[in-house]
Amino acid sequence: MDLKNLPLDPFDLFAAWFQEAEATEPHDANAMALATASATGAPSVRMVLLKSYDSRGFSFFTNTQSRKGMEITENAAVGLNFHWKSLRRQIRIDGRAEAVTDAEADAYFAGRPRASQIGAWASDQSRPLDSRETLETRVAETEALYEGKTVPRPPHWSGYRVIPSRIEYWIDRRDRLHERYIYSAIDGGGWTMSMEYP
Repeated sequence: MDLKNLPLDPFDLFAAWFQEAEATEPHDANAMALATASATGAPSVRMVLLKSYDSRGFSFFTNTQSRKGMEITENAAVGLNFHWKSLRRQIRIDGRAEAVTDAEADAYFAGRPRASQIGAWASDQSRPLDSRETLETRVAETEALYEGKTVPRPPHWSGYRVIPSRIEYWIDRRDRLHERYIYSAIDGGGWTMSMEYP
């Protein structure tokens, strides 16, 4: 790769790399590290799954009352990281998270496996749990509540779209002389492209 060969739109390059990852990675090519921070700047990171992307950004779904959801409410600045070891590639994304629409959340929730829908109601994500039995009891109670019925989306369960301000494409090279290509968003639309030392 070289700057002169890069597509003008970083999402075009993402689509190409992601397609390769889906074809070669044995587990969860859509897994990405999500970094959030509290209002005071205390960081937190965990793995989540990319569920969709387009020119607006990168979307994932979760319990909005979880730690990540609460931190996004306090501080919308987030980071994403895809690392595909077998491809020797990494993509780092800086941006801000915003809630997806109710229609988007409803559509995604409706397509989830029923057990995952039940779990979204039964789990108080990120809250203390006294025993596994308590969770299993709540799952059973929720299954009974919605037996023979469509499971609706909980009001505390939705999605976020990360709108990127900076996207870095990283390629592993010999002697730690890696390649780093940076797309930086321009106010009003468009992107600038640059390189950084490894």
